[in-house]
Amino acid sequence: MNTNVRDIAIPNDWDRRGLPGWCYHSPALLELEKEKLFKTHWQIACHVSDIPEAGSFHCFDMCDERAIILRDPNNEVRAYYNICRHRGSRLVVKEQGTCPNALICPFHGWVYNLDGTLRGPGRPESFPQMDKSKFGLRPIEMEVWQGFVFVRFRPGPQPSVAELMRPFEEETAAYKMDQHVPTDGIWTEKSPVNWKSVRDVDNEGYHVAMAHPALQDLYGSTYKDEPFVDGVSRSDGEFTPTKGRRWAVRNYKKMSMPQSFLPEHLQKRWLYYGIFPNSVIAVTPETVLFYQEFPVATGESVLRSATYRNETENRQQRAARYLAARIDRETVDEDIQLTIWSNEAMASDSFEGFYLSDLEYGVRSHHDHLRKVLPIYTLDDAPDEDQLSALNKSMQHTGQT
Repeated sequence: MNTNVRDIAIPNDWDRRGLPGWCYHSPALLELEKEKLFKTHWQIACHVSDIPEAGSFHCFDMCDERAIILRDPNNEVRAYYNICRHRGSRLVVKEQGTCPNALICPFHGWVYNLDGTLRGPGRPESFPQMDKSKFGLRPIEMEVWQGFVFVRFRPGPQPSVAELMRPFEEETAAYKMDQHVPTDGIWTEKSPVNWKSVRDVDNEGYHVAMAHPALQDLYGSTYKDEPFVDGVSRSDGEFTPTKGRRWAVRNYKKMSMPQSFLPEHLQKRWLYYGIFPNSVIAVTPETVLFYQEFPVATGESVLRSATYRNETENRQQRAARYLAARIDRETVDEDIQLTIWSNEAMASDSFEGFYLSDLEYGVRSHHDHLRKVLPIYTLDDAPDEDQLSALNKSMQHTGQT
């Protein structure tokens, strides 16, 4: 029995409406979302195994910000803005790699130690005497939770990641996420939708039976969603006892084997942990993975994901992981199409908003979290674009939600 599921009562009289359509195509609102949601909430940058040794680095770009995550000579994980203090150049150009001794700016040759301190500018004789301590790389708030490296570009309302994920601490610890290693690296893909359309589809399993035949074959009606509470949600599906009708599912169920470190109730289960506003950590018996989306424009988002495996997996576990990835990729492609169809409706004058099922409380609770941060979402009609930010500030000041 899973003892980590929270006892959450879903009210019978909850408002079944989602966000109004204008929220999906307002450029002014998108800028507020970047500033008040994405930059002030925890974001998954990478996994500690992506930076395995001193000098290893991984770059993370999001919403006009750019970070570099690296290991210093003491093997400590550090996070800095990927910005040279001289002229603002991108200090590290490659997405991932190793700088054994120092970071060297490709623009003018300024050199930084791996602890972020300035070693020296290019052509130092052309500058007056410098206080190098004032020109070190700017650090970014960072936290490592069960192997995942989280960053936050600005102070925000969320507590530490450990506190945020405390309701699931015991369950997630069983997977030994910090001991996993990369598979195919971090991939990104652009999608022609508003980022919230991605979340709306991902935050409910009501559509699984109709839209995801492989997942329906894998865990079917056992799939359950929990709403967002205090910034986190949980969903899970347990393997059905049938052999499976689809080739990938049938063979995955056959190849998936008990993991010695997992309790019995997690041996045949896929779990998803939502982290407000835009991230998910998912686990299977074979893998842990994360996925997230970032806004580029009102009608464009970047999807980002990576999968990690048990370092000591055997051939059968590797085969099961391959099959699980096939099922997952098929699901991703199906979800992308669903988000496109849904997002298209938001620009139509005929769109009158959502009418949500009891099974879609994850969508509603996510929207409630959004409204709490930005009360402007509560307006049924679109405000003037040039007044939107000021109006939202006024509504926050008066406590309107």
